[in-house]
Amino acid sequence: MANEKKTDFFIGKLLEQAKIKFTPNGSDIKEIQDALKTASKKGTGKIGFPEFTAKSKDFIIVIEDKADTDKQANYSDEEKTKLATDTKSITDYAENGALHYAKEIIKKTAFKKVFAFGCSGDEKHHIIRPIFVDEKGYKLLKPAENFENFSENNIEQYYKEQVLGETPPEILEVQDLQKKASELHEALRNYGQLGDKEKPLVVSAILLALQDDDFKIENLTGHQRSTDGIKIFNSVENYMKEVDVSPEVKRNVVLNQFNIIKDRPILNKIHKQLAKTPLRYFTEFIKNNILASIKANHKEDVLGNFYGEFMRYSGGDGQTLGVVLTPHHITELFCDLADLQPTDKVFDPCCGTAGFLISAMHRMENMVETEAEKKHIKSNQLHGIEVREDMFAIATTNMILRDDGKSNLIPADFLAKTVKELREKKFSVGFMNPPYSQAKGKDTAHLSEIHFTKHLLDSLDDGAKCVVIVPQSTMVGKSKEDKKVKKQILQKHTLEGVITLNKNTFYGVGTNPCIAVFTAHKPHPENKYCKFINFEDDGFEVRKHVGLIETERAKERKAHLLNVWKNDAPAESKFMVKTTITPEDEWLHSFYYFNDEIPSEEDFEKTIGDYLSFEFNMIMQGREYLFENEE
Repeated sequence: MANEKKTDFFIGKLLEQAKIKFTPNGSDIKEIQDALKTASKKGTGKIGFPEFTAKSKDFIIVIEDKADTDKQANYSDEEKTKLATDTKSITDYAENGALHYAKEIIKKTAFKKVFAFGCSGDEKHHIIRPIFVDEKGYKLLKPAENFENFSENNIEQYYKEQVLGETPPEILEVQDLQKKASELHEALRNYGQLGDKEKPLVVSAILLALQDDDFKIENLTGHQRSTDGIKIFNSVENYMKEVDVSPEVKRNVVLNQFNIIKDRPILNKIHKQLAKTPLRYFTEFIKNNILASIKANHKEDVLGNFYGEFMRYSGGDGQTLGVVLTPHHITELFCDLADLQPTDKVFDPCCGTAGFLISAMHRMENMVETEAEKKHIKSNQLHGIEVREDMFAIATTNMILRDDGKSNLIPADFLAKTVKELREKKFSVGFMNPPYSQAKGKDTAHLSEIHFTKHLLDSLDDGAKCVVIVPQSTMVGKSKEDKKVKKQILQKHTLEGVITLNKNTFYGVGTNPCIAVFTAHKPHPENKYCKFINFEDDGFEVRKHVGLIETERAKERKAHLLNVWKNDAPAESKFMVKTTITPEDEWLHSFYYFNDEIPSEEDFEKTIGDYLSFEFNMIMQGREYLFENEE
């Protein structure tokens, strides 16, 4: 017989983790306490208390527990959309009981918005079902993993999205950004005849020019001797000197990428339809529509988002240019998995538009108090390498726009850098999204994702955390050479675990990604248990005409992931498997997964019923010989 006290303890712990103050077996709100004094589930008018009550913002939370998951709910219809309201159902089932108490509170108090929870099971196998209740009735909501969405910080947003069906501000912001990107893409293509690689460079140059105090848009007059492109370029050069982008060779690499604005005649001639040069038109659009977004979203790689949108609107996905940019929610997750601290020295050897470094900067800055500490982080603790000079220019622009003119970015080939040279830097954290599918045969085998991973691990300081996002095939070992590298990795470094991600993480690219976490320069112990997690259900969904967006479920899913990863919280094997490994294994949840769910009586009866129906049908067809024992 399951123990309901264990369920109570588990639910209480989840409430504490969500920072929800609760009262067991009653309420510290007098009005609710009085209402419950006559709220018996048997309808006798006597006292009746749920396991927990709480208040979050203007919402009351009511929780009813049962130890067994088969006592989760009893429905009055086959579609399971209506809960039964008879006394036995209210008494014996978690959701029915929770709904009963919620109705009592609404009927007898001034509180008219209640989230009632039916909870059953234990820490490993459980069901948590929220039900929204008001004077109009109730709405059964999707099961939750924890109470993260019902904290004071999140509950109103959850209510608006899940109960009222409103579009969250984040999605509206994404839609607005995409609309602006689409408009700018069309303008860059139609008025400037710019190619896919050139568009983000023109945007980057204009953004930097707009930072120069002496730059004035009204001075972009289309003069053919001192062209608009020259004026913009000079302002970029002045500003880069002002914020001390050094050494000079690095500054020149960036400026060389911006020569296009001076050298392309069509950008600098007055366009008849626009009655101004395309460069002036682009500059006005960017100032009015993009610059504010970058300033308002300090933690977001807005320029990287635009780059991705340009690729999408160009009919490509970024892979045609060898570019697969990492979404912001993944760069933030990297910081969580590495347990990033303000003293860490972060290294991204394939930094792209600097998305990982931006997230790391934002996280580390929020952990210190003084401006001197923040300046030190920006100047000394963020390091990146980017082999493509156009991407390097965008990454540098991104960091400069965040008041980081001294960011330690260098234009170079990471694989050409020696381990000795990089180890001298003593990087304590490595983040990487390596170039995908670069290994096309024996001559390019050294360009596979697993080779990039090994080189990064070898280059980090002793005990450093290394987090990489790669195609799942990397953890399988696509070739004999890749399998050999997996073995070499375990001889020097420790695999902590692998997280299988949502197949739409890189929406439109067609890559099934995973995150692998390592500890550098600590040989992998044979008896070490690694964590393999299936995080395909991460709360992000693809919306038509928008792409991948974050739903309110994402918060609770991430909280569950980190609780399992960091605190070793129990989890069903369909979510997490802990096991020892060998180099020959496929380092993925799907390889190690086993079903540890105990069938319910209902499942058992259904299976037996299906078998008996099959046997009866076969006998009626004259095929009883199938069930005869051979002598």
